[in-house]
Amino acid sequence: MLNTISITSLYVLDQDRALDFYVGKLGFQVQTDQQFGPMRFLTVALPSDPGHAVLLELPAPPSVSPEIAETVRDLVTKGAGGGHLFFTTDDAHKTHATLRERGVDLPEEPVVQPYGIDFGLRDPFGNSVRIAQMTPPPSA
Repeated sequence: MLNTISITSLYVLDQDRALDFYVGKLGFQVQTDQQFGPMRFLTVALPSDPGHAVLLELPAPPSVSPEIAETVRDLVTKGAGGGHLFFTTDDAHKTHATLRERGVDLPEEPVVQPYGIDFGLRDPFGNSVRIAQMTPPPSA
């Protein structure tokens, strides 16, 4: 049966800008950057979780037809492209401050939620990113 999720795909409109954001600002590392025919296969992962990569994919063939690509690009810029990443951190307030120092646009302050402390942002293309400091479950 299935064991793990190894790669999650996220549509981006410019792979070099995506690298600047995910590597330069969020702290990911490049895992793969190869040209496969018309497609640049570009994956990044957190140094602490190299088994879970994010494919920074252009909405273009072979993932979508040329006829659909423009619609997908439009949806991505409106934040409706389906891209959503949820990360955990040990300290939401410290992570928020670090990202602000790195120039990330942070429209939300960390907020206490039933599951922990979290805040959200969007990548440069409109994809949703949430970061949470999870509350440990009560001991039995």
